[in-house]
Amino acid sequence: MIKRFLIAIVLLVLVVGGIVGFNMFRDNAISQFFANMPVAASPVSTVKVEPVKWTPGIQAIGTVSASRGVDLTVETSGIVKEIRFDSNQRVEEGALLVQLDDTQQRADLSAQSAQAALDRQNLDRALELQKRGVGSETTVEQAQAAATASAAQVTKLEAVLEQKQLTAPFAGTMGIPRIDLGQYLTPGTTVATLQNLDVMRADFSVPEQSLNLVKIGQPVRFGVTEADMPFAGSITGIEPKVDPSTRLVLIRAEISNPDAKLAPGQFVQVRVDLPEEDNVIAVPQTAVVTSLYGDFVYAVRPAKPAAATATTAAEGETKPATGTPAATEAAPGLVAQQIFVKLGRRSDGRVEILDGLKQGDEIVTAGQNRLSNGGSVVIDNTVQPQPSGDEKAAAK
Repeated sequence: MIKRFLIAIVLLVLVVGGIVGFNMFRDNAISQFFANMPVAASPVSTVKVEPVKWTPGIQAIGTVSASRGVDLTVETSGIVKEIRFDSNQRVEEGALLVQLDDTQQRADLSAQSAQAALDRQNLDRALELQKRGVGSETTVEQAQAAATASAAQVTKLEAVLEQKQLTAPFAGTMGIPRIDLGQYLTPGTTVATLQNLDVMRADFSVPEQSLNLVKIGQPVRFGVTEADMPFAGSITGIEPKVDPSTRLVLIRAEISNPDAKLAPGQFVQVRVDLPEEDNVIAVPQTAVVTSLYGDFVYAVRPAKPAAATATTAAEGETKPATGTPAATEAAPGLVAQQIFVKLGRRSDGRVEILDGLKQGDEIVTAGQNRLSNGGSVVIDNTVQPQPSGDEKAAAK
Protein backbone atom coordinates (compact mmCIF):
# COMPACT_ATOMS: atom_id res chain seq x y z
CA MET A 1 0.00 0.00 0.00
CA ILE A 2 2.78 2.39 0.92
CA LYS A 3 4.70 1.37 -2.20
CA ARG A 4 1.75 2.25 -4.44
CA PHE A 5 1.31 5.55 -2.65
CA LEU A 6 4.99 6.46 -3.24
CA ILE A 7 4.73 5.51 -6.92
CA ALA A 8 1.67 7.77 -7.30
CA ILE A 9 3.50 10.66 -5.64
CA VAL A 10 6.51 10.21 -7.93
CA LEU A 11 4.29 10.12 -11.02
CA LEU A 12 2.45 13.24 -9.85
CA VAL A 13 5.74 15.05 -9.31
CA LEU A 14 6.95 14.06 -12.77
CA VAL A 15 3.71 15.24 -14.41
CA VAL A 16 3.66 18.57 -12.54
CA GLY A 17 7.37 19.09 -13.18
CA GLY A 18 6.89 18.37 -16.88
CA ILE A 19 4.06 20.87 -17.13
CA VAL A 20 6.03 23.55 -15.29
CA GLY A 21 9.14 22.85 -17.35
CA PHE A 22 7.16 22.99 -20.59
CA ASN A 23 5.61 26.35 -19.64
CA MET A 24 9.01 27.76 -18.71
CA PHE A 25 10.48 26.50 -21.99
CA ARG A 26 7.55 27.97 -23.98
CA ASP A 27 7.80 31.37 -22.27
CA ASN A 28 11.54 31.49 -22.83
CA ALA A 29 11.14 30.52 -26.48
CA ILE A 30 8.50 33.23 -27.02
CA SER A 31 10.68 35.86 -25.36
CA GLN A 32 13.66 34.77 -27.43
CA PHE A 33 11.56 34.95 -30.60
CA PHE A 34 10.32 38.49 -29.97
CA ALA A 35 13.74 39.61 -28.72
CA ASN A 36 15.44 38.43 -31.89
CA MET A 37 12.66 39.53 -34.25
CA PRO A 38 13.98 42.42 -36.41
CA VAL A 39 12.21 45.77 -35.93
CA ALA A 40 11.02 47.39 -39.17
CA ALA A 41 12.81 50.65 -39.87
CA SER A 42 10.60 53.73 -40.26
CA PRO A 43 11.07 55.68 -43.53
CA VAL A 44 11.80 59.38 -42.97
CA SER A 45 12.78 62.46 -44.98
CA THR A 46 15.86 64.34 -43.82
CA VAL A 47 17.93 67.44 -44.46
CA LYS A 48 21.42 68.39 -43.39
CA VAL A 49 21.84 71.36 -41.09
CA GLU A 50 23.87 74.07 -42.79
CA PRO A 51 24.39 77.76 -41.98
CA VAL A 52 22.18 79.90 -44.23
CA LYS A 53 21.64 83.53 -45.09
CA TRP A 54 18.79 84.63 -42.87
CA THR A 55 16.44 87.46 -43.77
CA PRO A 56 14.54 88.24 -40.56
CA GLY A 57 11.24 90.01 -40.77
CA ILE A 58 8.28 91.37 -38.86
CA GLN A 59 4.95 89.67 -39.57
CA ALA A 60 1.67 91.56 -39.30
CA ILE A 61 -1.84 91.80 -40.74
CA GLY A 62 -2.86 94.96 -42.55
CA THR A 63 -5.81 96.60 -44.27
CA VAL A 64 -5.51 97.84 -47.84
CA SER A 65 -6.94 101.13 -49.03
CA ALA A 66 -6.52 103.20 -52.17
CA SER A 67 -3.82 105.85 -52.10
CA ARG A 68 -6.49 108.25 -53.36
CA GLY A 69 -10.13 107.34 -52.92
CA VAL A 70 -13.31 109.35 -52.36
CA ASP A 71 -17.08 108.99 -52.37
CA LEU A 72 -18.25 111.53 -54.96
CA THR A 73 -21.13 113.87 -54.11
CA VAL A 74 -22.80 116.89 -55.72
CA GLU A 75 -22.48 120.44 -54.40
CA THR A 76 -25.97 121.62 -55.26
CA SER A 77 -29.43 120.20 -55.70
CA GLY A 78 -30.92 119.32 -59.04
CA ILE A 79 -32.35 116.64 -61.32
CA VAL A 80 -29.94 114.17 -62.96
CA LYS A 81 -29.84 114.89 -66.68
CA GLU A 82 -26.88 112.74 -67.78
CA ILE A 83 -24.73 109.97 -66.29
CA ARG A 84 -21.49 109.74 -68.23
CA PHE A 85 -19.70 106.84 -66.57
CA ASP A 86 -20.11 103.08 -66.13
CA SER A 87 -19.13 100.69 -63.38
CA ASN A 88 -15.36 100.02 -63.22
CA GLN A 89 -14.70 102.56 -65.95
CA ARG A 90 -11.30 104.21 -65.97
CA VAL A 91 -11.67 108.01 -65.99
CA GLU A 92 -9.14 110.80 -66.26
CA GLU A 93 -8.84 113.86 -64.04
CA GLY A 94 -11.46 116.47 -64.92
CA ALA A 95 -13.73 114.07 -66.84
CA LEU A 96 -17.45 114.92 -66.67
CA LEU A 97 -19.29 112.26 -64.69
CA VAL A 98 -22.78 113.61 -63.93
CA GLN A 99 -24.70 116.50 -65.44
CA LEU A 100 -27.60 118.05 -63.52
CA ASP A 101 -30.36 120.04 -65.20
CA ASP A 102 -28.95 123.57 -65.65
CA THR A 103 -31.51 125.17 -68.00
CA GLN A 104 -32.41 127.99 -65.61
CA GLN A 105 -28.81 128.71 -64.71
CA ARG A 106 -27.80 128.95 -68.36
CA ALA A 107 -30.64 131.42 -69.01
CA ASP A 108 -29.61 133.53 -66.05
CA LEU A 109 -26.00 133.48 -67.26
CA SER A 110 -27.02 134.58 -70.77
CA ALA A 111 -29.07 137.48 -69.41
CA GLN A 112 -26.30 138.58 -67.07
CA SER A 113 -23.69 138.27 -69.82
CA ALA A 114 -25.77 140.61 -71.99
CA GLN A 115 -26.07 143.09 -69.13
CA ALA A 116 -22.32 142.89 -68.52
CA ALA A 117 -21.66 143.64 -72.17
CA LEU A 118 -23.99 146.65 -72.05
CA ASP A 119 -22.34 147.95 -68.86
CA ARG A 120 -18.94 147.56 -70.51
CA GLN A 121 -20.12 149.61 -73.50
CA ASN A 122 -21.45 152.33 -71.19
CA LEU A 123 -18.08 152.43 -69.44
CA ASP A 124 -16.25 152.77 -72.76
CA ARG A 125 -18.60 155.58 -73.84
CA ALA A 126 -18.15 157.42 -70.53
CA LEU A 127 -14.37 157.19 -70.85
CA GLU A 128 -14.51 158.55 -74.41
CA LEU A 129 -16.70 161.50 -73.36
CA GLN A 130 -14.32 162.24 -70.50
CA LYS A 131 -11.42 162.42 -72.94
CA ARG A 132 -13.35 164.96 -75.02
CA GLY A 133 -14.01 167.04 -71.92
CA VAL A 134 -17.78 166.68 -71.94
CA GLY A 135 -18.11 163.86 -69.40
CA SER A 136 -17.83 164.10 -65.65
CA GLU A 137 -15.69 161.96 -63.33
CA THR A 138 -18.81 160.86 -61.47
CA THR A 139 -20.34 159.41 -64.62
CA VAL A 140 -17.18 157.43 -65.32
CA GLU A 141 -17.06 156.07 -61.77
CA GLN A 142 -20.70 155.00 -61.90
CA ALA A 143 -20.15 153.24 -65.25
CA GLN A 144 -17.03 151.56 -63.85
CA ALA A 145 -18.92 150.23 -60.81
CA ALA A 146 -21.79 148.95 -62.94
CA ALA A 147 -19.39 147.14 -65.29
CA THR A 148 -17.49 145.57 -62.39
CA ALA A 149 -20.70 144.40 -60.68
CA SER A 150 -21.99 142.87 -63.91
CA ALA A 151 -18.71 141.01 -64.48
CA ALA A 152 -18.84 139.67 -60.92
CA GLN A 153 -22.39 138.45 -61.45
CA VAL A 154 -21.30 136.64 -64.60
CA THR A 155 -18.49 134.93 -62.67
CA LYS A 156 -20.92 133.92 -59.93
CA LEU A 157 -23.42 132.45 -62.39
CA GLU A 158 -20.62 130.56 -64.15
CA ALA A 159 -19.64 129.03 -60.79
CA VAL A 160 -23.26 128.07 -60.13
CA LEU A 161 -23.39 126.49 -63.57
CA GLU A 162 -20.21 124.50 -62.86
CA GLN A 163 -21.80 123.14 -59.68
CA LYS A 164 -24.38 121.45 -61.88
CA GLN A 165 -21.55 119.27 -63.21
CA LEU A 166 -19.73 116.55 -61.27
CA THR A 167 -16.18 115.98 -62.55
CA ALA A 168 -13.44 113.53 -61.53
CA PRO A 169 -11.03 115.14 -59.05
CA PHE A 170 -8.27 112.71 -60.09
CA ALA A 171 -7.73 109.78 -62.43
CA GLY A 172 -9.03 106.46 -61.18
CA THR A 173 -11.61 103.69 -61.45
CA MET A 174 -15.30 104.42 -60.96
CA GLY A 175 -17.54 102.30 -58.77
CA ILE A 176 -21.16 101.30 -59.21
CA PRO A 177 -23.49 104.26 -59.93
CA ARG A 178 -25.86 104.92 -57.02
CA ILE A 179 -28.16 107.32 -58.89
CA ASP A 180 -30.59 107.15 -61.82
CA LEU A 181 -31.59 109.51 -64.60
CA GLY A 182 -34.30 111.94 -63.46
CA GLN A 183 -33.48 111.48 -59.80
CA TYR A 184 -33.53 114.62 -57.65
CA LEU A 185 -30.22 114.98 -55.82
CA THR A 186 -29.42 117.04 -52.77
CA PRO A 187 -25.95 118.15 -51.60
CA GLY A 188 -24.11 115.30 -49.87
CA THR A 189 -25.80 112.50 -51.83
CA THR A 190 -23.21 109.87 -52.77
CA VAL A 191 -23.11 109.38 -56.54
CA ALA A 192 -20.36 106.72 -56.75
CA THR A 193 -16.90 105.94 -55.43
CA LEU A 194 -13.69 106.83 -57.25
CA GLN A 195 -10.55 104.86 -56.39
CA ASN A 196 -7.02 105.10 -57.73
CA LEU A 197 -6.02 101.41 -57.80
CA ASP A 198 -2.58 101.86 -59.39
CA VAL A 199 -0.97 102.62 -56.04
CA MET A 200 -2.43 101.23 -52.83
CA ARG A 201 -1.56 101.78 -49.23
CA ALA A 202 -1.70 99.38 -46.32
CA ASP A 203 -2.03 100.22 -42.65
CA PHE A 204 -0.73 97.68 -40.14
CA SER A 205 0.58 97.60 -36.58
CA VAL A 206 3.78 96.23 -35.08
CA PRO A 207 4.69 95.68 -31.40
CA GLU A 208 6.41 98.54 -29.63
CA GLN A 209 9.51 96.32 -29.22
CA SER A 210 9.92 96.39 -33.02
CA LEU A 211 9.60 100.16 -33.37
CA ASN A 212 13.36 100.69 -33.59
CA LEU A 213 13.58 98.08 -36.40
CA VAL A 214 11.31 99.88 -38.90
CA LYS A 215 12.35 102.91 -40.93
CA ILE A 216 10.92 105.09 -43.68
CA GLY A 217 11.60 103.53 -47.08
CA GLN A 218 12.08 100.02 -45.70
CA PRO A 219 10.91 97.28 -48.13
CA VAL A 220 7.67 95.48 -47.30
CA ARG A 221 5.99 92.46 -48.90
CA PHE A 222 2.26 91.78 -49.02
CA GLY A 223 0.05 88.85 -49.92
CA VAL A 224 -3.26 87.21 -49.21
CA THR A 225 -1.42 84.34 -47.45
CA GLU A 226 1.97 84.04 -45.74
CA ALA A 227 3.04 81.50 -48.36
CA ASP A 228 2.41 83.84 -51.29
CA MET A 229 3.43 87.50 -51.05
CA PRO A 230 3.76 88.81 -54.62
CA PHE A 231 3.18 92.50 -53.88
CA ALA A 232 6.08 94.79 -52.99
CA GLY A 233 6.06 98.18 -51.35
CA SER A 234 7.86 100.41 -48.89
CA ILE A 235 7.11 102.15 -45.61
CA THR A 236 5.94 105.74 -46.07
CA GLY A 237 4.78 106.62 -42.56
CA ILE A 238 5.38 105.63 -38.93
CA GLU A 239 3.04 106.82 -36.19
CA PRO A 240 5.21 108.62 -33.61
CA LYS A 241 2.87 107.52 -30.81
CA VAL A 242 2.45 104.05 -29.28
CA ASP A 243 -1.17 103.09 -28.61
CA PRO A 244 -1.25 102.75 -24.79
CA SER A 245 -4.16 100.28 -24.88
CA THR A 246 -2.58 97.80 -27.32
CA ARG A 247 1.13 98.70 -27.15
CA LEU A 248 1.19 98.70 -30.95
CA VAL A 249 2.55 101.23 -33.43
CA LEU A 250 0.66 102.10 -36.63
CA ILE A 251 2.69 101.79 -39.85
CA ARG A 252 1.67 102.83 -43.37
CA ALA A 253 3.18 101.49 -46.58
CA GLU A 254 2.55 102.05 -50.29
CA ILE A 255 2.06 99.09 -52.64
CA SER A 256 2.39 98.87 -56.40
CA ASN A 257 -0.82 97.36 -57.79
CA PRO A 258 -0.46 97.47 -61.59
CA ASP A 259 -2.89 94.62 -62.28
CA ALA A 260 -5.47 95.85 -59.74
CA LYS A 261 -5.42 92.51 -57.91
CA LEU A 262 -5.72 94.23 -54.55
CA ALA A 263 -8.98 95.93 -53.61
CA PRO A 264 -9.57 98.67 -51.00
CA GLY A 265 -10.70 97.25 -47.66
CA GLN A 266 -8.97 93.91 -48.20
CA PHE A 267 -6.97 92.17 -45.45
CA VAL A 268 -3.39 91.23 -46.33
CA GLN A 269 -0.47 89.46 -44.70
CA VAL A 270 2.44 91.86 -44.22
CA ARG A 271 6.15 91.13 -43.88
CA VAL A 272 8.71 93.85 -43.18
CA ASP A 273 12.11 92.63 -44.38
CA LEU A 274 15.01 93.33 -42.03
CA PRO A 275 18.75 93.35 -42.93
CA GLU A 276 20.14 89.98 -44.02
CA GLU A 277 22.28 87.94 -41.62
CA ASP A 278 24.90 85.28 -42.44
CA ASN A 279 25.77 81.92 -40.84
CA VAL A 280 22.46 81.37 -39.10
CA ILE A 281 21.45 77.82 -38.16
CA ALA A 282 17.87 77.42 -39.39
CA VAL A 283 15.79 74.34 -40.16
CA PRO A 284 12.37 73.75 -41.75
CA GLN A 285 9.54 74.25 -39.29
CA THR A 286 8.28 70.76 -40.13
CA ALA A 287 11.37 69.33 -38.42
CA VAL A 288 10.46 70.74 -35.00
CA VAL A 289 8.16 68.79 -32.68
CA THR A 290 6.53 70.62 -29.77
CA SER A 291 5.73 68.74 -26.57
CA LEU A 292 4.99 69.47 -22.92
CA TYR A 293 8.65 68.94 -22.17
CA GLY A 294 9.94 71.35 -24.79
CA ASP A 295 10.74 71.59 -28.49
CA PHE A 296 12.86 68.86 -30.05
CA VAL A 297 13.99 67.40 -33.34
CA TYR A 298 14.99 63.91 -34.39
CA ALA A 299 18.57 63.62 -35.63
CA VAL A 300 19.66 60.62 -37.66
CA ARG A 301 22.74 58.91 -36.20
CA PRO A 302 24.64 55.73 -37.07
CA ALA A 303 23.51 52.99 -34.70
CA LYS A 304 26.02 51.82 -32.12
CA PRO A 305 26.59 48.03 -31.86
CA ALA A 306 24.35 46.56 -29.19
CA ALA A 307 25.95 45.43 -25.97
CA ALA A 308 25.40 41.84 -26.90
CA THR A 309 28.49 40.53 -25.18
CA ALA A 310 30.30 41.35 -22.00
CA THR A 311 33.83 40.22 -21.24
CA THR A 312 34.66 39.27 -17.70
CA ALA A 313 37.91 40.84 -16.62
CA ALA A 314 38.91 37.89 -14.45
CA GLU A 315 38.37 34.98 -16.82
CA GLY A 316 38.69 36.76 -20.16
CA GLU A 317 35.69 34.84 -21.55
CA THR A 318 32.81 36.23 -23.52
CA LYS A 319 29.34 35.77 -22.08
CA PRO A 320 25.94 36.97 -23.13
CA ALA A 321 25.10 40.32 -21.49
CA THR A 322 22.40 40.32 -18.87
CA GLY A 323 18.95 40.78 -20.45
CA THR A 324 20.38 40.89 -24.01
CA PRO A 325 20.00 37.96 -26.37
CA ALA A 326 23.25 36.49 -27.54
CA ALA A 327 22.00 36.39 -31.11
CA THR A 328 21.72 40.21 -31.29
CA GLU A 329 25.21 41.09 -32.43
CA ALA A 330 24.48 44.39 -34.26
CA ALA A 331 21.77 47.02 -34.30
CA PRO A 332 20.18 48.49 -37.46
CA GLY A 333 22.24 50.95 -39.52
CA LEU A 334 20.53 54.25 -38.55
CA VAL A 335 18.53 55.36 -35.54
CA ALA A 336 16.62 58.50 -34.59
CA GLN A 337 18.00 60.45 -31.66
CA GLN A 338 15.78 62.96 -29.86
CA ILE A 339 17.50 66.33 -29.38
CA PHE A 340 15.89 69.19 -27.48
CA VAL A 341 16.51 72.58 -29.09
CA LYS A 342 16.08 76.24 -28.27
CA LEU A 343 14.09 78.08 -30.93
CA GLY A 344 14.55 81.64 -32.15
CA ARG A 345 12.93 83.62 -34.93
CA ARG A 346 10.69 82.23 -37.65
CA SER A 347 10.71 83.28 -41.28
CA ASP A 348 9.72 81.85 -44.68
CA GLY A 349 8.84 78.41 -43.32
CA ARG A 350 12.08 78.12 -41.34
CA VAL A 351 12.88 78.49 -37.66
CA GLU A 352 16.16 79.62 -36.16
CA ILE A 353 17.93 77.16 -33.83
CA LEU A 354 19.77 78.93 -31.03
CA ASP A 355 21.03 75.82 -29.24
CA GLY A 356 20.99 72.05 -29.71
CA LEU A 357 22.14 71.53 -33.30
CA LYS A 358 25.36 72.11 -35.17
CA GLN A 359 26.48 72.21 -38.76
CA GLY A 360 26.40 68.82 -40.48
CA ASP A 361 23.66 67.27 -38.35
CA GLU A 362 21.08 65.35 -40.36
CA ILE A 363 17.56 65.88 -39.02
CA VAL A 364 14.16 64.42 -39.83
CA THR A 365 11.69 66.71 -41.62
CA ALA A 366 8.84 64.23 -42.19
CA GLY A 367 7.76 60.97 -40.56
CA GLN A 368 8.29 61.97 -36.91
CA ASN A 369 4.87 60.65 -35.86
CA ARG A 370 6.17 57.09 -36.19
CA LEU A 371 9.46 57.67 -34.39
CA SER A 372 10.67 57.16 -30.86
CA ASN A 373 14.03 57.92 -29.33
CA GLY A 374 16.48 55.29 -30.55
CA GLY A 375 14.08 53.86 -33.12
CA SER A 376 15.44 52.41 -36.34
CA VAL A 377 14.98 54.57 -39.44
CA VAL A 378 15.66 54.45 -43.15
CA ILE A 379 16.10 57.63 -45.20
CA ASP A 380 13.74 58.20 -48.11
CA ASN A 381 14.06 61.71 -49.55
CA THR A 382 11.94 61.06 -52.62
CA VAL A 383 9.05 62.78 -50.82
CA GLN A 384 9.70 66.06 -49.06
CA PRO A 385 7.33 68.53 -47.34
CA GLN A 386 6.14 71.19 -49.78
CA PRO A 387 8.06 74.46 -49.31
CA SER A 388 6.24 77.74 -48.84
CA GLY A 389 5.91 80.27 -51.62
CA ASP A 390 8.74 82.40 -50.18
CA GLU A 391 11.05 79.37 -50.05
CA LYS A 392 10.26 78.61 -53.68
CA ALA A 393 11.04 82.18 -54.63
CA ALA A 394 14.29 82.10 -52.70
CA ALA A 395 15.32 78.87 -54.41
CA LYS A 396 14.95 80.38 -57.91
